Amino acid sequence: MPIKIAKWGNSLGIRIPKHLAEQVQLQEGDEIEISTAEDKLIVTPLKRKKYTLEQLLEGMGEENLHSEIDWGEATGKEQW
Repeated sequence: MPIKIAKWGNSLGIRIPKHLAEQVQLQEGDEIEISTAEDKLIVTPLKRKKYTLEQLLEGMGEENLHSEIDWGEATGKEQW
Protein backbone atom coordinates (compact mmCIF):
# COMPACT_ATOMS: atom_id res chain seq x y z
CA MET A 1 0.00 0.00 0.00
CA PRO A 2 1.71 3.22 -1.11
CA ILE A 3 1.75 6.04 1.47
CA LYS A 4 3.22 9.52 0.96
CA ILE A 5 5.84 10.89 3.33
CA ALA A 6 5.12 14.40 4.63
CA LYS A 7 7.36 17.03 6.23
CA TRP A 8 6.71 17.52 9.95
CA GLY A 9 8.94 20.28 11.35
CA ASN A 10 12.52 19.18 10.66
CA SER A 11 11.42 15.54 10.42
CA LEU A 12 9.44 13.39 8.04
CA GLY A 13 6.19 11.69 8.97
CA ILE A 14 3.85 9.01 7.68
CA ARG A 15 0.18 8.39 8.38
CA ILE A 16 -0.80 4.92 9.46
CA PRO A 17 -4.11 3.89 7.88
CA LYS A 18 -6.83 3.05 10.38
CA HIS A 19 -7.20 -0.59 9.33
CA LEU A 20 -3.45 -1.20 9.80
CA ALA A 21 -3.44 0.53 13.20
CA GLU A 22 -6.39 -1.62 14.28
CA GLN A 23 -4.62 -4.81 13.16
CA VAL A 24 -1.75 -4.14 15.57
CA GLN A 25 -3.95 -2.43 18.20
CA LEU A 26 -2.26 0.98 17.87
CA GLN A 27 -4.01 4.02 19.30
CA GLU A 28 -3.21 7.72 19.38
CA GLY A 29 -0.55 8.36 22.02
CA ASP A 30 0.91 4.85 21.86
CA GLU A 31 4.68 4.54 21.54
CA ILE A 32 6.46 2.71 18.75
CA GLU A 33 10.05 1.81 17.98
CA ILE A 34 11.42 2.55 14.53
CA SER A 35 14.41 0.67 13.15
CA THR A 36 15.90 -0.29 9.80
CA ALA A 37 16.97 -3.62 8.37
CA GLU A 38 18.08 -4.37 4.82
CA ASP A 39 16.85 -1.00 3.45
CA LYS A 40 13.45 -1.44 5.14
CA LEU A 41 11.85 0.74 7.77
CA ILE A 42 10.43 -1.37 10.61
CA VAL A 43 7.77 0.06 12.93
CA THR A 44 7.19 -1.98 16.09
CA PRO A 45 4.49 -1.12 18.65
CA LEU A 46 5.82 -1.00 22.21
CA LYS A 47 3.79 -2.98 24.70
CA ARG A 48 2.26 -1.05 27.57
CA LYS A 49 3.56 -2.25 30.88
CA LYS A 50 0.84 -3.69 33.09
CA TYR A 51 1.15 -3.09 36.81
CA THR A 52 -0.29 -5.12 39.67
CA LEU A 53 -2.08 -3.38 42.52
CA GLU A 54 0.89 -4.13 44.75
CA GLN A 55 3.27 -2.44 42.30
CA LEU A 56 1.03 0.62 42.08
CA LEU A 57 0.84 0.90 45.87
CA GLU A 58 4.61 0.50 46.41
CA GLY A 59 5.13 4.24 46.05
CA MET A 60 2.45 5.14 48.59
CA GLY A 61 3.54 6.36 51.98
CA GLU A 62 2.57 8.79 54.71
CA GLU A 63 4.26 11.66 52.86
CA ASN A 64 2.06 11.36 49.75
CA LEU A 65 -1.16 9.99 51.24
CA HIS A 66 -4.10 12.35 50.74
CA SER A 67 -6.21 13.30 53.72
CA GLU A 68 -9.87 12.40 54.03
CA ILE A 69 -12.35 14.86 52.48
CA ASP A 70 -15.69 15.69 54.09
CA TRP A 71 -18.29 16.01 51.34
CA GLY A 72 -21.04 17.00 53.78
CA GLU A 73 -24.29 15.30 54.65
CA ALA A 74 -26.06 12.97 52.24
CA THR A 75 -28.65 14.83 50.15
CA GLY A 76 -30.24 11.97 48.27
CA LYS A 77 -30.16 8.19 48.42
CA GLU A 78 -26.42 7.94 49.14
CA GLN A 79 -25.42 5.18 51.51
CA TRP A 80 -22.46 5.69 53.86
